[in-house]
Amino acid sequence: MQVDEVLAELEKLGDPEVKKTKARFAVTAENSHGIFLKDLDALAKKIGLDDELALRLFDTGIYEARVLTSRLFNPKNVTEPLMEKWVKTFENWEICDTFCMGFLGKTPFALPKAFQWAEYQPEYQKRAGFVLMVAYAFTDKHAANDVIRQFFPVMLKHANDHRKYVMKGINWALRQVGKRNRDLYHEAIEVAHQIAALDTKPARWIAKDALRQLQKPKVFFKNYPVGVYGKGHTD
Repeated sequence: MQVDEVLAELEKLGDPEVKKTKARFAVTAENSHGIFLKDLDALAKKIGLDDELALRLFDTGIYEARVLTSRLFNPKNVTEPLMEKWVKTFENWEICDTFCMGFLGKTPFALPKAFQWAEYQPEYQKRAGFVLMVAYAFTDKHAANDVIRQFFPVMLKHANDHRKYVMKGINWALRQVGKRNRDLYHEAIEVAHQIAALDTKPARWIAKDALRQLQKPKVFFKNYPVGVYGKGHTD
């Protein structure tokens, strides 16, 4: 498909009621048609991987076209300059998570960018750093515990950030790391207590919610890295 054909499809899929629905979940964008992700995924499946088309769609500035970029561009061909270009445009949690989880989290740059972006000031750029931690902990089956442990000090450092989607990003990363294997589970519990001890409103929320979910009667462990831990199980 050509750019103009894709844009025509997006216009047809657009729905003002969808925009209103998404706005209730804090998904608003400057130049949006109002399309659910499932419908964008269906369109992306029909188009297939196409790096050139993905880049041209991104440059249209249309929100849904940019979301499609994360579905059409081959993760193996991602470069650091492209990642920096993309992250600067994140304007809500949906596009942040869509890019970071199933797309950028698969690139060789996921680990260094997680640390770099966690230091950024804008809310969704900063969140992107923690979502990359989630993606990395979730998808890298071979990373050693010492690599994953590096996330804990970053979580502690930023746990006083009062912004909702930074808080949620830190919380998500802490929980995901804790579910990676039994050893990191116990360390994540300890880090949650350290965060709680900061005794600020955002830190208390991050810690309380993480402990609530990590201390459920049954917790499923990924048991990564592969070859070190057994098969995933509940405890």
